[in-house]
Amino acid sequence: MAPSVMPPVAAVGRRAAEILDQIQQHPAHGRLLSSSMKYSSCWATFTGYPAISRWSLERDAGPLLTEALRVLALKAAVFELTGGDEQAAELLVPAPVDEMIHAVLAQFTLMTRLQADLGVVFPHATELEEFTYTRGCATDDYYAAAGWGEQPLRYWLDSAEVARRLGLLNSHYQAAGLGRDGRSHDFDFDRSEPAKAGVNG
Repeated sequence: MAPSVMPPVAAVGRRAAEILDQIQQHPAHGRLLSSSMKYSSCWATFTGYPAISRWSLERDAGPLLTEALRVLALKAAVFELTGGDEQAAELLVPAPVDEMIHAVLAQFTLMTRLQADLGVVFPHATELEEFTYTRGCATDDYYAAAGWGEQPLRYWLDSAEVARRLGLLNSHYQAAGLGRDGRSHDFDFDRSEPAKAGVNG
């Protein structure tokens, strides 16, 4: 697929800031926040949030939600300014922020209402996602242009650093009896004793 032509940084920043303001002023904003926070407590991968050092749902969910809404505003702005180019709008995002984006998008009814009321689309195409976020990419330029200040580096982790941390996490997962990236285990819940640690991951 040919690379997309990305829209001007200033235009994306300006439009994204407008979209985020509209989200925050919408009557459903409070419900969106509370619903997304609840969702985060019942679903999480082993490769997104846990890449954060000393990860804590209670401490980190709120700041991550802020970052997720900002990224969704950026993606919506790019989508709009490119005439609906999904590939262009699938900005590179660090794994922990991407996971919170999924929690927000899971609030399907609320997000559908927001899209209709604000006249925007919050694009998300899994098949176009790339997990190669690096500091200084176009996403960072757009974020800065929106005027939201410094990105919290606790969450905006370079993909190479995420890969390093996942390597460490996997050694812990496997010691606990989980397969690589937490995608399998040998625990038999019908047995009175748990299976011994050490699965092929």
